[in-house]
Amino acid sequence: MSDNLKVPTMASYLAEGKQPEVLFWVGCAGSFDDRAKKITKAFVKILNNTNVDFAVLGTEEGCTGDPAKRAGNEFLFQMQAMTNIEVLNGYEVKKIVTACPHCFNTIKNEYPSLGGNYEVIHHTQFLKQLLNEGRLKVEGGKFKGKKITYHDPCYLGRANGEYEAPRDLLRKLEVELVEMKSCKSKGLCCGAGGAQMFKDAEKGDKEVNIHRTEQAVEVKPEVIAAGCPFCNTMMTDGVKNKDKQDEIEVLDVVEMIANAEDL
Repeated sequence: MSDNLKVPTMASYLAEGKQPEVLFWVGCAGSFDDRAKKITKAFVKILNNTNVDFAVLGTEEGCTGDPAKRAGNEFLFQMQAMTNIEVLNGYEVKKIVTACPHCFNTIKNEYPSLGGNYEVIHHTQFLKQLLNEGRLKVEGGKFKGKKITYHDPCYLGRANGEYEAPRDLLRKLEVELVEMKSCKSKGLCCGAGGAQMFKDAEKGDKEVNIHRTEQAVEVKPEVIAAGCPFCNTMMTDGVKNKDKQDEIEVLDVVEMIANAEDL
């Protein structure tokens, strides 16, 4: 990574006989997708800025197996999971933070039965912790007073019951938070979950992401805030489909905080 970001690896910590406060699990999207890399960088900027002692696995990190499991390939999922668990346990990892709700859900809920027991938190929850501890300060900045709507990622919201951390962070930015008609426990999928991201569309009269984007456009936001790289892609495509890209921006919550602070 460029931008003078400090991104130490677990291997370098081990070489010094030290253990970081938290392991940042980057995930496939955050590592390889050009748009999601910006979310990764924004999060690392905040970690650097708040002096959080963190490390990444780097090339030792593999896919969590979420797409394989959702697509029904349990054998491949278990192979991928066991490989990761071996690496994580080898480094005696205790606490993991990730910007991907799919990675979050899989490591938190599906790794324990395979021998991988960790404290797993979503990046919005982690930022909320930093805020509560006084390590992170969030002020309005460039988003103050802007109309924002937040799209709940399925694997953070309905699957794991976390609705407030991202909203609390947005409120700290002093935005005007408006809810879509399908939100929180009644939230609507962006259309990419369950490995749908990687397959062709099925017959129907409307794509899920278009339907979801229409709900967002209804409340006339200046920004659609997301907490998942897949949701980000789907909502961005939806906004383009509606020809609203000049009026509506799609940003991860962490990007908004990094931008507000001009990190």
